Amino acid sequence: MLNSDPQLEYWDRVGPTKRFSHPVNFDRLTGLVMPHGRILDVGCGYGRTLQELGDHGYDNLLGVDPAPTMVAAARARVPSASVQEMEPPWLPVPDGSVDAVLMFSLLTCIPGDDDQRAAIGEAERVLRPTGLLYISDLWLQDDERNRARYDRYADTYGRYGVFQLPEGVVLRHHEREWIDELTSSFHRLALDDRRVTTMNGHDADAFQWFGCKRTTPRTP
Repeated sequence: MLNSDPQLEYWDRVGPTKRFSHPVNFDRLTGLVMPHGRILDVGCGYGRTLQELGDHGYDNLLGVDPAPTMVAAARARVPSASVQEMEPPWLPVPDGSVDAVLMFSLLTCIPGDDDQRAAIGEAERVLRPTGLLYISDLWLQDDERNRARYDRYADTYGRYGVFQLPEGVVLRHHEREWIDELTSSFHRLALDDRRVTTMNGHDADAFQWFGCKRTTPRTP
């Protein structure tokens, strides 16, 4: 998910063993994307979300992930989907060719501001006019364990909310103001707060952001 060897090695090695739990809000999604709409799941991992989409009648699915073991697992799990390896942040699909881009637990794996901007820019490039961007990710947490690691690594990474797990992977939790800035080129449709379980089994405050690609540039 990141263009750095230690990060990619981590996800390639342990990604398939982790349990990801961000739910798909089908009440919202089915009102925004038709069953035959082309949906791109960026950072699709082992195909959990692709499988949920297929089970709910979506039949034009594409997944991309930089970790080869994740791609292999997703292909085996959802053979009806087209799953490809990617080299972040570039998405191997043409401009304006998809109806929706999903980013589930993706931004948390991209600690850098510029890298996150590049990921959102690629989503904007591949979406058709008024296409949907659907982000599910983690807010800054307010518990003592998380506050301590935010403080510990703030100087190291230059951003409060970025931290390193003992096994070496670097992750990020997000301020609301940053998500507003990051997605400002889109028209926001909804922002829902959720509780999720992280890949290491902790309850966490999360959000699900829905927005559409603007047909004309945003006025500064």
